[in-house]
Amino acid sequence: MSNKGTPLVELRDISISFGGIKAVDHVTVDLYPGEVVGLLGHNGAGKSTLIKCLSGAYKADSGEVYINGQKAEINNPRDARSYNIETIYQTLALADNLDAASNLFLGRELVGPGGFLNDAAMEAETRKIMGRLNPNFHKFNVPVSALSGGQRQSVAIARAVYFNAKILIMDEPTAALGPHETQMVAELIQELKKQGLGIFLIEHDIHAVMNLCDRAVVMKNGQRVGTVNVGEVTDDDILGMIIMGKKPPQAY
Repeated sequence: MSNKGTPLVELRDISISFGGIKAVDHVTVDLYPGEVVGLLGHNGAGKSTLIKCLSGAYKADSGEVYINGQKAEINNPRDARSYNIETIYQTLALADNLDAASNLFLGRELVGPGGFLNDAAMEAETRKIMGRLNPNFHKFNVPVSALSGGQRQSVAIARAVYFNAKILIMDEPTAALGPHETQMVAELIQELKKQGLGIFLIEHDIHAVMNLCDRAVVMKNGQRVGTVNVGEVTDDDILGMIIMGKKPPQAY
């Protein structure tokens, strides 16, 4: 990860209000290729609202979004996808009764010459992408309801990556996972970084941020408290930013 050159994403001076309450108040954050940036703060701090302006779920009242240095127009999730932005929500949006391949291609199925679903091609493509992301994944022929939390995350991540995500938004990917599953997701994130993806990680868990992120952005009352390089601060420094809005010397 290098903070040289043009950011992959820049959310510049974003503001959005609901019913007269400023949910996000002139916030700027950026993200570089091969980097994970954690977004932290209490419930209502504005982190999810800010990132929904990037995913197309909300339209900012003011401010601009730049992708690879070019101004982007994102008015809905379809626009976001056209800029190779994919969101993996905590609920994962998987169809529990379908297997990994059917979930990967849900709504974008591969069809053969006769107009029938090409199940063999979809499974082959799923095996290929999973081999790249999670070589230990072998449960291709069972419903995803039978998979562990970490394996389900693998399927959701594979779906995003297969359809050319360059910018990934992940909402608490290790929530409710055990240590082994959390490690599996950490390895997936490391693999995505190697492939040059940029990841915004919305998190409540400071330990997850310390383990997974390169930088952390802390928000409070809709404003950005500051940004820190994770390797230069302690858990207590970040906690002070979240609770008291107190910036350590390393914050910028």
